[in-house]
Amino acid sequence: MDAAKEFRRQKKTEKREKIRFFQRAGVLIIIALVCIEILLLLGLFFGPGPKAANGDKSVFYVASGDGAAKIAKNLGDGHLVRTPFAFKVLVVLTGAGSKFQIGEFEIPNRASPSKILRILTKGAAIAHNVTIPEGWTNGMAYERIAANPILVGEMPPMVREGSLAADTYQVQRGDTRATLVNRMVQAQTRIIDELWLKRAANLPFRSKDEAIILASIVEKETGKAEERPKVAAVFVNRLRLGMKLQSDPTIIYGVTRGLPIGRKILRSEINQNHPWNTYVIAGLPPTPIANPGRASIEAVLNPPNSKDLFFVADGTGGHVFAETYAEHERNVARWREFRAQSEIQEQHLEGARGSK
Repeated sequence: MDAAKEFRRQKKTEKREKIRFFQRAGVLIIIALVCIEILLLLGLFFGPGPKAANGDKSVFYVASGDGAAKIAKNLGDGHLVRTPFAFKVLVVLTGAGSKFQIGEFEIPNRASPSKILRILTKGAAIAHNVTIPEGWTNGMAYERIAANPILVGEMPPMVREGSLAADTYQVQRGDTRATLVNRMVQAQTRIIDELWLKRAANLPFRSKDEAIILASIVEKETGKAEERPKVAAVFVNRLRLGMKLQSDPTIIYGVTRGLPIGRKILRSEINQNHPWNTYVIAGLPPTPIANPGRASIEAVLNPPNSKDLFFVADGTGGHVFAETYAEHERNVARWREFRAQSEIQEQHLEGARGSK
């Protein structure tokens, strides 16, 4: 009897040990499977990505409103990640779903999903330059901004002539055209506000707007930075004496709205009565004729002491200045002689080309 009981007890013990063994084995298998899954996920998260199709890097664009699912799909479509689903899981695990930046980003060749996520959430977007030269009109600036394929959105309403700061601006793909124009307006406002506080006393104009108007004329009169103060001094002296400015660029603005005229100004245009023609009107025109740069604004707000009242082209891209009309007439005669000789030489060159 005792032997039978002992046998049954041993059987139960063996059964319990088998159960424990299989339980332990099951746990170990589950742990092993979990470890394998973790290793696979770590490989998907931190392992190298696909090889770039072209070169050693790719450019990836995140548009406004793109979420994790859209970004993951686009990364997969662009062969930048092997498994878009794994990228989405990584976004969820790291809580980065609301941290994506807008713009273009450089993705190195074979970058891991983890590195890509770091670039898209913390990296610097690719910057593109938009240059608006000094002396351009609003129309010219708006045309360049409207044609830029990096920018999006409609152009804002035309702002007042002269209110855009000429400069090179860095933009990112997806920036709006309205935002860029606003940046340019704010930059010009900061410039005139700063320089206005440092202006000379007893200037013949009373407002920032008038300063911008005169600066725009100075900007269009000369392309040489060193001449701007001297040109500004001539116009300031003329305004103080009540003389007409007699600036050729103001005639052109009334004819072409600031675009190059491509020929000599006609006598009829000199006498044409339009609001910007400073050969006809007294004082300043009603608006600027271009967007002046900082140097031209500085020149009209702090002109050098000078008695010059006239200037004319010298044939080298610059100008020669004079205090008296008699001196100016001699300078004009020299300029006309230089121009006549240049035209004769040009005709000879044209004839030589035609004979070949």
